Amino acid sequence: MIVKKSPEEIDKMAAAGDILIRCLKLIESKIRPGVTTEQLDEAAEKFIRSQGATPAFKGYRGFPGSLCTSPNSMVVHGIPGPYELERGDVISVDCGVILDGWVADAAKTYPVGPITPLAQKLLDVTKESLFKAVEQCRPGNRLGDVSHAVQAHVEAEGLSIVRSLVGHGIGRDMHEDPQIPNYGDPGKGPVLEEGMVFAIEPMVTAGRHQVRMGDDHWAIYSQDGSLAAHFEFTVAVTADGPRVLTPWYELDA
Repeated sequence: MIVKKSPEEIDKMAAAGDILIRCLKLIESKIRPGVTTEQLDEAAEKFIRSQGATPAFKGYRGFPGSLCTSPNSMVVHGIPGPYELERGDVISVDCGVILDGWVADAAKTYPVGPITPLAQKLLDVTKESLFKAVEQCRPGNRLGDVSHAVQAHVEAEGLSIVRSLVGHGIGRDMHEDPQIPNYGDPGKGPVLEEGMVFAIEPMVTAGRHQVRMGDDHWAIYSQDGSLAAHFEFTVAVTADGPRVLTPWYELDA
């Protein structure tokens, strides 16, 4: 069952989202060669708690970090640790924040210094596909319209959608109904209604779509070792159209 939220509840999720996007901006300022993913995680947790909020990922189903930090061929769910960022890396940073019982979730993939043209294309196309998905989050559209918007854009650019990982509903819980694939047919699935809130998160590889589980049973890698990118918003369906509750683009330089 998809749990709809009132305008006041959506505002509360947006307040969590405001902390989240400021956290991502802080992390972005620290991304450079030689920095460890553990250092990024420590900075995120300290900031989130300083704002009177809680890191949503910390302890969630046993996850040990406040961020998921996933470099290069790692798609998602990377545990922060001793890995040192290197010039030319790309790294997905996924963050969740709980404020007053409401959850916000968002991710960006960052370059570490100059990156290859292929890596830049991967980041650009994945981000563009997220914005195209957001445009479909309007009352009367269907969930398949959101999924198809991602797939159509990514595959037209010769990249691959990770098919075994999905976005999700979100609210008081990190993961609520429905699951939101990044591929599918338009005009299919549940009708979108005012008050629905989704975590939409395209996950894309520069190679094939298949993935594999890492030895830690958390990290997910592209099976062929190709670079991966991950971008995510928390988005509310409103009478006035889509409302992005984690608008990290507003703080982009």
